[in-house]
Amino acid sequence: MISMNVAEAKKQFSDLLGRVAYGGETVLITRRGKPMARLVPPDAATEPDHLANVSGWLDDDDPFLAEVDAIVEARSHHRPRVFGNG
Repeated sequence: MISMNVAEAKKQFSDLLGRVAYGGETVLITRRGKPMARLVPPDAATEPDHLANVSGWLDDDDPFLAEVDAIVEARSHHRPRVFGNG
C-alpha cells in the first residue's frame, strides 16, 4: 500500500488514479500522519473482513452457538441500571 499526505496526493492525483484503477494498488492518504482516506480499486471488496462473515469454522449444531444464543436472549431481558445524579 502506498501512503502519502494530502498535499502530495493532490499533486499526483491523476497518476494515483491510474495506479489504483489499472495497477490494482491501494493508496492511503494522510493528514499530519493520520489516515484520512483510502483509494482502492473499484473491484476491491466493499466490506471489510469481519468475524461475523466467517463461515465454516463451527458446525450449525455446535454447543458454543447455543450458548451464544442463550446469552443474547438473556441480555434482551436485562434492564440496565439507572444511576442517580447524586
